[in-house]
Amino acid sequence: MTKEELIKKLSDDVFYMEDEEVEKTAQRYLDEGYPAIDGIMEGLIDGMNRAGKLYEEEEYFITDILLCSDALNAGLDVLKPHVKDDQKVERIKGVIGVVEGDTHDIGKNLVKIMLEAGGFEMIDLGKDVKLERFVEVAQKENAKFICMSTLMTTTMDGMKKVIDMLVDKGIRDEFKVMVGGGAVSSQFAKEIGADGYSENAVEAVELAKRLLAK
Repeated sequence: MTKEELIKKLSDDVFYMEDEEVEKTAQRYLDEGYPAIDGIMEGLIDGMNRAGKLYEEEEYFITDILLCSDALNAGLDVLKPHVKDDQKVERIKGVIGVVEGDTHDIGKNLVKIMLEAGGFEMIDLGKDVKLERFVEVAQKENAKFICMSTLMTTTMDGMKKVIDMLVDKGIRDEFKVMVGGGAVSSQFAKEIGADGYSENAVEAVELAKRLLAK
């Protein structure tokens, strides 16, 4: 198979959730002597982006995206060790988590998957995250942005408290803050001083790229 055919198959394997098949395709791609970085960016990531678009159009569901992610990671396990040092791209780092008091993390997990597929390095704090931890980890890891989510109206105020912490420490301008989740709206994001709001995982990638390009 040609390089283009194998790249297309890598994309298809992720898109069609073929986690075992993608390993074979990735190994064949390497055996043919093609550069690992192209297989990742033009093949695996492309397949994840295709899946993300169908999720946005409600043709793919949460379970589909998670299975596509499993295939993506299976392919990455084969290809990443073969990326040459001079080809490695410095990825913008972000911190993501569900605010304290909320344990609903499916949406957060989807956003993390899509942001990673979009080229960002994400530090996942998990769910029910203590508010000060968002700030502490973002500073420690030299992150450029913070993503917070919640499905509960009772925990929404935690997002404002995190932003207030950044202001109090005099470091608000060092981080872009993105918020999302079932309880959140674009109006709420404006009211608390967040930099942006995304309704779904695909929008989150576009928002992050737009905010961090400034």
